[in-house]
Amino acid sequence: MKLFEISGQVAVVTGAARGIGLATAQLLAEAGASVALLDVDSETATAEARRIGGKAAAWACDVTSEAAVESVFAEVAGRMGRIDVLVNNAGAAVRKPALELSMEEWHRILDLNLAAVFLCSRVAARMMIAQGGGSIVNLASIMGFSGGIFPNASYQASKGGVVNLTRALALEWADKKIRVNAVAPTFVKTDLTVPIFSNPEVLAKVRAHTPLGDLPEAGDIAAAILFLSSPAARFITGVTLPVDSGYLAR
Repeated sequence: MKLFEISGQVAVVTGAARGIGLATAQLLAEAGASVALLDVDSETATAEARRIGGKAAAWACDVTSEAAVESVFAEVAGRMGRIDVLVNNAGAAVRKPALELSMEEWHRILDLNLAAVFLCSRVAARMMIAQGGGSIVNLASIMGFSGGIFPNASYQASKGGVVNLTRALALEWADKKIRVNAVAPTFVKTDLTVPIFSNPEVLAKVRAHTPLGDLPEAGDIAAAILFLSSPAARFITGVTLPVDSGYLAR
């Protein structure tokens, strides 16, 4: 058994058109998996799937829609044969003080960051149970464990929910041979963090809370996801692994 290879497996990555999702799709493909890139931006996802090559393919999918998730996951399984790995990466943030946050914004973030994780996991788990098991990796955040540095209440609440949802599903599905884990990144340069990385003063504040002195790239988060998806983590479930340059150690 090669510990960090997932050859012959089929992986679904949500929010895969860019950032951490794209880096994850690329790395899972390099580790031998057939990869389905799911994103509302199907044009970009399709172009990236072609660039990755091999057995990568893209689907347009709004992961907050139960009908869309049911349909797309069935198409993926029909075309690729099964679903062995699910990476729940799609997410968004609205950084503003809680007193200024609208309920529409609150629900939009909770729907995408938390409810969609539950929905996609449940649909995938039904398929995984039928085939004898699988692995689910959720994208949490250091903000799921911390009040954070900047006002971001809806994001923090959603990611805290992902942490405990990961534990709950891991326990519920353990006897079905489905492992459920999560990765909790610190600030990573993606579309979500443009306001932070483009402002030198704000970025300096982030680095002041970073014991290792540097921040991970999207590929570093993808590496943790590959580990949790692979045979190397076959006895790990219910865990949220920080990739945070020491942020949570303070």
